[in-house]
Amino acid sequence: MITTFKPLIVDALKEMAAHKLRTLLTLLGMIFGVGAVIAMLNIGEGAERQALKLIDSMGLRNLIVESKQFANDELMEIREDSLGLTLADLDAAAATLPFVESYSAERKVKTQSIYSDKGRSDASVVGVTASHFTLSNMQAAVGRLLSEDDERNVAQVVVLGASAAEELFPQGGGVGQYVKINHLWLEVVGVLYNPYLGKDEFQGVKIGGDSARLFVPLSTSLKKLSGVALASELDSIKLKISEQVDPSIAAKAVEQLFKLRHAEAEDYQLIVPAALLAQQKQTQQIFNIVMACVAGISLLVGGIGIMNIMLANVLERTKEIGLLRAVGATQKDIKFQFIAESFTISVLGGLLGIVFGLALSEIIGFYSGWAVSWSMVAIFLSLGICIAVGVGFGVFPAIKASQLNPIEALHSD
Repeated sequence: MITTFKPLIVDALKEMAAHKLRTLLTLLGMIFGVGAVIAMLNIGEGAERQALKLIDSMGLRNLIVESKQFANDELMEIREDSLGLTLADLDAAAATLPFVESYSAERKVKTQSIYSDKGRSDASVVGVTASHFTLSNMQAAVGRLLSEDDERNVAQVVVLGASAAEELFPQGGGVGQYVKINHLWLEVVGVLYNPYLGKDEFQGVKIGGDSARLFVPLSTSLKKLSGVALASELDSIKLKISEQVDPSIAAKAVEQLFKLRHAEAEDYQLIVPAALLAQQKQTQQIFNIVMACVAGISLLVGGIGIMNIMLANVLERTKEIGLLRAVGATQKDIKFQFIAESFTISVLGGLLGIVFGLALSEIIGFYSGWAVSWSMVAIFLSLGICIAVGVGFGVFPAIKASQLNPIEALHSD
């Protein structure tokens, strides 16, 4: 008579080994179901982490006002009503909006040539305020970032993005060397750390690209380097809002202010990173629900397969069940024996499904370019669901086996 759970597992493994093809076909449903759950959650986890990294580069508590691009004839019409983004806009926002904690500005510089005595570069050049780096979560890998003194003194200094530094100084170094932008020589004071974002766009908004940029003080770009004809004084403004204010409410106030200052000319766009993140999460949630339904159906099919196999086992092993009852096995013993078999199949299918799911995640990530991140929650959750489904569908065959009449079972063909 069976008294411990371990012999039940051993007997279940022997029974599975005796019917290899049937066991394999039963396992496939569980393997595909668990694999689908793991792949779905891993891709979802990767997408969420990448979204957070992308948003971090924009600043979750920031509001970004960007100048729109127009054709020359359209731009000339707009300039009759609005000068575009200006330093006066920035000052007005800082003075009239109490929730603005800090701010920064950026201006694109028109470049003809960028070179050093070690190399050349096709990178873009932007003039920025010292606060730009903090609001954009940028860090210096070597040297320092631009300072308020650089801004006040119209200093001829520059901070290089990582890839721009590699082009201008292929053998490394760079800090303390000089770079010529158009006609102006500037001293390199720092090189930026280059975080890998994986994408240069988030929810249709261009981001990143800082690796292929050179950063000079905004005052230097305005007074010593030329901009694009008819372009606004500034190309973008970042406003960091306080923690106590909801970004969507702050965005309405900023929108109203800029409408008044620009005579309602739509020559700018307001970007709310927090709203983009919420939109991304909503999209990801829909994706997760759809994939969960697909994975759930796979597990359900696998569970039905286990029930079919277990019912077939009951029919095939009717005499064995009768013999066990005859030598003293109780209904409870028979029930536990068949439940142990369904449990063993579920665990084995779940473990193989984990391997399949992890491999599937990597394959999907490799060919689609999606971010994939392993999630221990996904692994344990999918294994738990698999065992619950397998055991749940094995209960009915186990009860049916335990209720067989011992005498009839011994005389069955």
